[in-house]
Amino acid sequence: MELTNYLQQEEGKTLEFKENCYSLKNIIKTVIAFANTSGGTLLIGISDNKEVVGIDEPLKDEQRLSSAFADSIKPLLIPDISIITYRERSVIVICVHHSFAPFYLASEGQEKGVYIRLGSTNRQADLDTIESIRRWARNTAYDELPCPDLNSEAIDFRVASELFSKRSRTVDNKALLALGIFTEQGKTVVPTIGGVLLFGSDRKRFFPDAIIRCARFEGISKTRFIDQLDIDVNLPESVESVIQFIRKHILVGLSIEGIHSSELPQYPLKAIREAVINAIVHADYSIKGMNIRISIYDDRIEITNPGLLPFGMSVESALSGMSKLRNRVIGRVFKELNLIEQWGTGIARIVEECDAAHLRPPRFEEIGTAFRVTLYAGKKIDLKLDKWEVHLIEYLKLKNEILTKEAADLWEVSERTARSRLLKMIDKGLITEVKTSPTDPKKVYVLKNRSLHA
Repeated sequence: MELTNYLQQEEGKTLEFKENCYSLKNIIKTVIAFANTSGGTLLIGISDNKEVVGIDEPLKDEQRLSSAFADSIKPLLIPDISIITYRERSVIVICVHHSFAPFYLASEGQEKGVYIRLGSTNRQADLDTIESIRRWARNTAYDELPCPDLNSEAIDFRVASELFSKRSRTVDNKALLALGIFTEQGKTVVPTIGGVLLFGSDRKRFFPDAIIRCARFEGISKTRFIDQLDIDVNLPESVESVIQFIRKHILVGLSIEGIHSSELPQYPLKAIREAVINAIVHADYSIKGMNIRISIYDDRIEITNPGLLPFGMSVESALSGMSKLRNRVIGRVFKELNLIEQWGTGIARIVEECDAAHLRPPRFEEIGTAFRVTLYAGKKIDLKLDKWEVHLIEYLKLKNEILTKEAADLWEVSERTARSRLLKMIDKGLITEVKTSPTDPKKVYVLKNRSLHA
């Protein structure tokens, strides 16, 4: 990938810039965090304001980095290190692939030296997170783990049978084993964590945090709530309970065509349903003290579940259609109950439904150790572009970058006018500068994010 393509992006979960190699320990922590979380790329020779300052002795630093990674990271981790040149300035590019280990800083040990990536920062992983990484490495989901102290009486067969009968299915012991609600432990059959979360007769006793907290707030902040409800029913039935609470608190208008009328809700109900189901299926129920939360404001709905995206994923990869199922038992049962139509399409469907309703695009973000989907009530605002702006965007799609003089020639204006127009496009978030210093006479302009203009 060309350097300008990296500089079109902002630092985040899978990208970081460093000016030099002086903070070697922090660089090692970043590599560990990338490997443990979703992979990523570290560029050395880029300042905080994304100026290409370069590295004076790139070969020497490359060798020093390779030795440091080999000596300081356990188990052995070998990232891809390369040197690229931009206008006679050398930049070291370190590409780290995600892998399950977990990797840790040897000097800090296996309990304190594991780091993960949260946003654009590296955070020390706690013991629960480390165990979660190990489960992924063993290809075992948390909800597949057995509950050895429980027996079949811990599962409410009546509720399970009624739900499956609505789908013209019967559930016997063999089916419950196949779905993962029960598992064999030696010669004994015991419920799984997923089985208890789904159909536990005393679910709250074992998983007190596995409730869904719903609230309608006044205005656009959490200063004062109007209504609240804790939903503590089995997970499949909780979907409709959440939908009913949301419907109660969103505006519903009427669409009239001829002599017929139909409800026109403030938000597309299909998008709400997908977001709620995603939160339930992908929540990390191993995290203590956190709940799924539904927060309704005048201008938006926030649906937040415990747990970051599954290891190996980023928001960008999720939006592109990549999917990893955190809770296989819960996901399998939701699929059998037709609550999930097709794997990996939930987020894309949310985007499509909001777009079809002409709403602002939904927002997907990792906040702390949680994942949040925000649906907005406001109609989307089409960015008004002048013809000269469209002309430059089309040019950059083909040529990738442009100098001020080239922009002036393209627009057939003076360089002063071109500079003014380029600054306006930067303010709009359409383009960004790539430069070696604040006064670089050869700085170029590139699209801010190529994917936005594809």
